Amino acid sequence: GWRFQDLRDRESIAKSASYPENLKAELERLRGRGVENRVLGQRSATPEARREREREREGEGQVRAPPYLRLTLLGSPFVAVRVGMPLGATRLPAAGRTRILCQQQPGGRPSSGAPAGFGFRCAGGAAAGGTRRLRLASPASASSVEAPGARGTEAQGAQTTYDLVVVGAGPSGLAVAERVASRGRKVVVVDPNPTGLWPNNYGVWIDEFEALGLEDCLDKTWSEATVFLDSGEEGERTLRRPYGRVDRKKLKTKLYEACVEHKVVFKEALAADVKHFTPCSGAGAKGHSDGLHVSTCGFSRVTCSDGEELRGKLLLDATGHAKKFVRFRDDYDPGYQGAYGVLVTVDSHPFDVDKMLFMDWRDDHLRNLPELKARNDRTPTFLYAMPFSETEIFFEETSLVARPAVPFDDLKERMEARLKHLGITVKGVHEEEFCLIPMGSSLPYVPQRALGIGGTAGMVHPSTGYMVSRMLGAAPGLADTIVDILAGGQPKIGEGVSMPSPTPRQAQDPGKFVETGDRATPVSAEVWESVWPEERLSQREFFNFGMEVLLSLDLAKTREFFKAFFSLTDYHWQGFLSSRLSLPELVVFGLSLFSKSSWQMRGSLVGLGLPGLVGMITAVVTGTDKKYDNNK
Repeated sequence: GWRFQDLRDRESIAKSASYPENLKAELERLRGRGVENRVLGQRSATPEARREREREREGEGQVRAPPYLRLTLLGSPFVAVRVGMPLGATRLPAAGRTRILCQQQPGGRPSSGAPAGFGFRCAGGAAAGGTRRLRLASPASASSVEAPGARGTEAQGAQTTYDLVVVGAGPSGLAVAERVASRGRKVVVVDPNPTGLWPNNYGVWIDEFEALGLEDCLDKTWSEATVFLDSGEEGERTLRRPYGRVDRKKLKTKLYEACVEHKVVFKEALAADVKHFTPCSGAGAKGHSDGLHVSTCGFSRVTCSDGEELRGKLLLDATGHAKKFVRFRDDYDPGYQGAYGVLVTVDSHPFDVDKMLFMDWRDDHLRNLPELKARNDRTPTFLYAMPFSETEIFFEETSLVARPAVPFDDLKERMEARLKHLGITVKGVHEEEFCLIPMGSSLPYVPQRALGIGGTAGMVHPSTGYMVSRMLGAAPGLADTIVDILAGGQPKIGEGVSMPSPTPRQAQDPGKFVETGDRATPVSAEVWESVWPEERLSQREFFNFGMEVLLSLDLAKTREFFKAFFSLTDYHWQGFLSSRLSLPELVVFGLSLFSKSSWQMRGSLVGLGLPGLVGMITAVVTGTDKKYDNNK
């Protein structure tokens, strides 16, 4: 059920037919008009096509071929079209201006045409010997970012040993890939839809994104945030800390284009399996004077869903909470932050458009719903809202942390009751969001062979669920450690300046490797150490303690907790939410929170939190067990 449409004249090119046959028929039609189809970057390209591309490179852009189409899959349902032109032409011929939108309809039904106002537009002029780049013209309705050019869009195959294989094209995965590649290293990113937009809305504190140099990737900002603890006169709190919503398309485009600029290769497939290998002799050596060599460090082999195998010296699992290849402990038992959200058009709403609603714990809407009120009293949820205008707003009913998670149907029911009570009439739903974030509990086995970042490394804030700024902030340090190791490593104080070289046997026969499972090597251990240094481990134990306290609170105690929390100094509550406080500062934070709490809350904190406090102190004093036992 595919349909192709010439957006230049809005005439149908073909009606319903299967995708390959219809596409081939259209390309044949274009070829008859003087346009050549060349599918670039695929191993199935003919020798003549490969030689032609080499001549083009050697001629520094002097294209000898006729105009051609380059199709790049952006992820269902869009295909980008790249139109080339002969050297010396001042404008594209009529056939070269053809733009194709390939749109798949749900259920395989043929489309009746492209959505109104949707299509491709040319970005910039076409200079001699150059190309025109086509962009999606409707960012609001696009589900993908632009694939800027063909370079790096197709993996080079199993014959290449990459310095780094990144599985997952989320924010942290792309950030690490770009930084490592910018240092001249060969990087491949494996993802089934590398240019697809991330599904969930991201809210961030603006100062955090400014520190990362990403303030241009915010599409809406609010100067203040509001918290409603209850409906009383003193139930409202104003947080004078600017907040913003991330422009997902702009952030993804920025990271993706930076990757392409530094020649990151993208493999469009699922990573189905991975196996780790080390040399039969000299296993675990870190590198040599010319850099990390596969004959001394071994490699990881990733099998993709299409059967292709990719080989890399290091493997980074950036698949988020899917945890594709990083192994977690058997006692992993997280809490869950659940949220159901909708971006809607409404007749009106009662919220200040200059402030975002950070938390609304009021429960007046449940007064006549005893069963729902009882559930909310036991496991409270709050409303989170981003007002974009008087008639457009994003609502999200959120469970801060629960074990087990609050079901999505329950969250949706609570939101509908809340909106009805507020007199909000929804006229249209633009986005519907289901979000479930595992929080806290034990870390993955640290260290292990596969590297991790973000959700795969347990980096989500155990008490708040915040992660985007934390992940992007951790990416440069992790990438720099990888780059340092790939360059041969910097010898530590007291060590010799020369790094171990391949043994003569390895140099003569570098192909003998043995599969060694997930056990860490000195190389992966050093990277994991940069991800979770002792200071961060101690900090995380404190956050875990905070999560266990929150899990034990009902609605009344939750209100008391946040009444004390937002009475703290800006330095302490902001530092806690942003993971900026050191362990001594967290101790001061805890004592201040206790002093700000009511006597009833203090008793609850002591009674409910004492076992967790003892466990936290024990873990901090004795140190976290970071041994990886391959037999577990």
